[in-house]
Amino acid sequence: MKSPETDMDLQEFRGILAEALSEGGTQPLLRLTDEEIAILDPDSLTECVAPTPRISELSGQEREWVYATALRSLVSREAVEIANIDELDAVLRAAFANSGSESGDADSGDGTDLGSVPSGVDLDMRITPEVSLALTLRRTAARALAVEQHTSSGVTHMLVYIHAEDLYLVERVTGGGLHMFTLASSAKDAADMVQLFVDPFEIADKDGRVQQITPEQIGEDNVGHALGEAINNALVVGQTVLLADAPGPLLTTYATDKALWTVYVEKPNAPTGIEARAVGKTSLHRMITKLIAPAVST
Repeated sequence: MKSPETDMDLQEFRGILAEALSEGGTQPLLRLTDEEIAILDPDSLTECVAPTPRISELSGQEREWVYATALRSLVSREAVEIANIDELDAVLRAAFANSGSESGDADSGDGTDLGSVPSGVDLDMRITPEVSLALTLRRTAARALAVEQHTSSGVTHMLVYIHAEDLYLVERVTGGGLHMFTLASSAKDAADMVQLFVDPFEIADKDGRVQQITPEQIGEDNVGHALGEAINNALVVGQTVLLADAPGPLLTTYATDKALWTVYVEKPNAPTGIEARAVGKTSLHRMITKLIAPAVST
């Protein structure tokens, strides 16, 4: 099946965006699953930085089944429009009729064959403007903030796609492959979401003394008692990095039940410029905002 066109007319794009922002600024946009994104924008599975954890766990045959189910869901939610609906029905019937059979060619076994949407005919698929808006914004950002949240439950992700001072797309990806998109109208609002992501229990309390450390100290676990305790007892570990043409700063956070520590690295692999300290809410927000929008003063 052909991939649907996700780029919208520029005038239409501006109109939808202006309407969305005028209705209240930052607001939830939509939710999609891994398999729905695989149908809507299959190239993004390998070209976009956002992970698709559920897809990577499926065999080739399993992908065929979940893609068929996802396509039904998209149509029923009116997220996509299918002009040749009879052909779609035939594709879905065939996919589910073969659900009990083995497919020896579907999976390469190395995890790199991501499969395709149910095959059989070329469907005439049109994406609704809201879905196209989200897919376009996640594909066309020149810079993005990538955030990983590590807890005892596993790893989840958040991406902030940076477009302009008043335009950010925030994508949160759960461990089960649910992608929640929010349209943010300011760096402050985007930073608010990132801060709650890395400090979900709002532990950040007050600023401590800045501690200069070296890569050698980190490698030898010789970072001092207070930071060592935070690292060893962290309930939530956050790793935040700015993705751009030039490698950006890296911010690691360690949230315990008593405090939140940050380790800030100005440049990757730099021998100096690594700062660690406990921080309060205001300082944490300022650091995140600086990563998102360096020119914005907080």
